[in-house]
Amino acid sequence: MTDTPPAERRGRSGGRRRTQDRANQNLPQLPFRQPRRHFEPTRVVSDDELEMIHEASLSVLRDIGIDVLDPDARRLLAAAGAEVSDDSERVRFDPDMVVETIATCPSEFTLHSWNDHHAVRIGGDNVAFTAVASPPNVSDAADGRRTGNREDFQNLVRLSQHFNAIHMNAGYPVEPADVHASVRHLHATHDLLTLTDKVVNVYSLGRERNQDCLEMIRIARQVSDEDLDEQPSAYTIINSSSPLRLDVPMLQGIMEYSARNQPIIITPFTLAGAMAPVTVVGAVTQQNAEALAGMVMTQVVRAGAPVVYGGFTSNVDMKSGSPAFGTPEYIRSAMLGGQLARRYGVPYRSSNVNAANAVDAQAGWESAFSLWGALMGGANIVFHGAGWLEGGLRASFEKMIVDVDLLQMMQNFLEPTVVDDGTLALDAIADVGPGGHFFGTQHTQDRYTNAFYSPLVSDWRNFESWEEAGSPTADAKAAELVPTFLAEYRPPEMAADVRAELDEFLAKRVEAGGVATDY
Repeated sequence: MTDTPPAERRGRSGGRRRTQDRANQNLPQLPFRQPRRHFEPTRVVSDDELEMIHEASLSVLRDIGIDVLDPDARRLLAAAGAEVSDDSERVRFDPDMVVETIATCPSEFTLHSWNDHHAVRIGGDNVAFTAVASPPNVSDAADGRRTGNREDFQNLVRLSQHFNAIHMNAGYPVEPADVHASVRHLHATHDLLTLTDKVVNVYSLGRERNQDCLEMIRIARQVSDEDLDEQPSAYTIINSSSPLRLDVPMLQGIMEYSARNQPIIITPFTLAGAMAPVTVVGAVTQQNAEALAGMVMTQVVRAGAPVVYGGFTSNVDMKSGSPAFGTPEYIRSAMLGGQLARRYGVPYRSSNVNAANAVDAQAGWESAFSLWGALMGGANIVFHGAGWLEGGLRASFEKMIVDVDLLQMMQNFLEPTVVDDGTLALDAIADVGPGGHFFGTQHTQDRYTNAFYSPLVSDWRNFESWEEAGSPTADAKAAELVPTFLAEYRPPEMAADVRAELDEFLAKRVEAGGVATDY
């Protein structure tokens, strides 16, 4: 595959140019910058109620325990004071041991990219948005719904690079299923490192894959192993197998990456009524127990290794069993997860998700509510920020465009509210006086270009001009913009010798057959 999509498929125009910041495109974007939250996150329960959830989670770990399927992980936990069963994979945790062990988790850290301009700060009041990650299918208006493939994977990566509202890569924006699983991680990580210069996520699907990907990231950054161990440069998501289980690939991911000081995002996938109790509080209690067990594991491997508390609790449609997102239960659990993360002094991850099957009103309102729950819950990383559809079964090109508009709105909302003589505008009010308007005042003209976020899809024309233009809907306008944005994409300029070293590593590992698989 080439670095540029086929012109006949995506309307790509030729030519390359150097660019650091995407502020001068044909269609408006905000410049690349990491937003910060300038207000207190929402508390949905009292401090006493939060302590009840905390204590209940500790009792789950003490009295029920977690199945830890990797024997090396069990040995590490036993050495740290956990109670490991002689005849099963069950591990139980003393509450004091849990509290003391997670005390070494850092509250903030920096994630480095091979382009320093795109390093991101995780924790505190910092916020970072990612694009969609991990769907098996992809769709666009032109070709409909289809199985994930490398061409669509690459084009979604290009859009992730192009849009300034997306701060980090989040794994594979769609699974490139046409690349064999034994070498998929090699080609996908190579694409992520050459088509973008933003922080890379790595899937924890076995120890050897973790090692391959980290070595490719080290090459791209041109740092030593020792430097890499001091500078977090990749991160991985660790999903517990709810209820109350950590499987072998996830545990190997923790052991490999925490040992190298690379961030782990512990994210139990607890669906109330299916893999967790049907009540929000019960589901979050189980989520918290699983998250605490994962956090303990990271610190047992390496005290001080960066870890992020991930919340992904939602409910299911009890008629069909299908996951539901953007619901009141999802919002409440997202905010409650944030409260718990703040209690433990660690960064928090939430998501922009929906269960809609089309880029329609349902997709819009569920995403808006999911984002609201994430941001008001204090999330530092918002996963699936752009492109998620169909409950995570599909990545959508049009939904990515619509979501970027929403992320720009949220990024603008996160800007601090400045109160001073200029913003109070008393002189402008006096100049206009009763009646009149403010369009022509110097106060308005001085601030016109920065007044509101730059819309990509939102259409603020009056009805007559909108109707005259053919009554464009958001999904139709987004479909028109996809090839335009892909045409504007420019790959980052990696040094030729670095690219050659990366290509050589890829070729060597592919020739060796990659990693063993069962299929």
